[in-house]
Amino acid sequence: MPLFFREVGSGPQVIILHGLFGSSDNWLSIAKTLATDYQVILPDLRNHGQSFHNEAFDYQSMSIDLLDFVQAHNIIDPVVLGHSLGGKVAMNFAVRNPSMIDKLIVVDIGPGAYAVHHHQILKGLNSIDLGKVKSRKDADSMLSVYVPEPGIRQFLLKNLGRNGDGAFTWKLNLPVITREIEKVGEPLQGEASFSKPSLFIRGGRSDYIQNGDIQLINRIFPDNRLVTIEDAGHWVHAEKPAEFISAVRQFLG
Repeated sequence: MPLFFREVGSGPQVIILHGLFGSSDNWLSIAKTLATDYQVILPDLRNHGQSFHNEAFDYQSMSIDLLDFVQAHNIIDPVVLGHSLGGKVAMNFAVRNPSMIDKLIVVDIGPGAYAVHHHQILKGLNSIDLGKVKSRKDADSMLSVYVPEPGIRQFLLKNLGRNGDGAFTWKLNLPVITREIEKVGEPLQGEASFSKPSLFIRGGRSDYIQNGDIQLINRIFPDNRLVTIEDAGHWVHAEKPAEFISAVRQFLG
């Protein structure tokens, strides 16, 4: 099934893949900045945003979705940029389809296995009784019991939409993501590698890419450079947008 997408700008093509619980909307400000020189294409991954819901939620399925998307839209030699979950999808796509991508940019995620730590967020999202939600403030109050950080709640509640009757509903496929969440932590499978230029960007306050991960990155992505953006956490692009854009533009040349 086709992925919903947004696009801005013109020029060489850059595909941006959002992270878990996110959507293409989260990256619009970055995309508009890059759009002065590039055509930036922002798909919603399956079970997220306005894309289709499906019982399968794993990296193989999502990388096939991206392959179908690239072929359907006649996208030639794009740069593929992915953050977190989207970064893992981008890596899977790159090692499976190296001839179809020009460069790879991975934001604050490595190719190895990760212990999944989203259970509290999922518990909070599943605790929200949409039948009792009359406003986003109601949903925020219910979620605050499990997620105390206002900024994270604001990000998560962007997944609330309304159906044809005006009642609140989830844009993301919450039951499937909850059931399949352990698959989000899986490493790249197989022994394939990607030898074209790759950029890994990590936040200086994030623990997603540690120095111990560099050997594995070097083995799978031998032509890589690693940039650390100081005083940034996991959402590097949102916390330090100017520094993030600078690193991306320098890599793209």
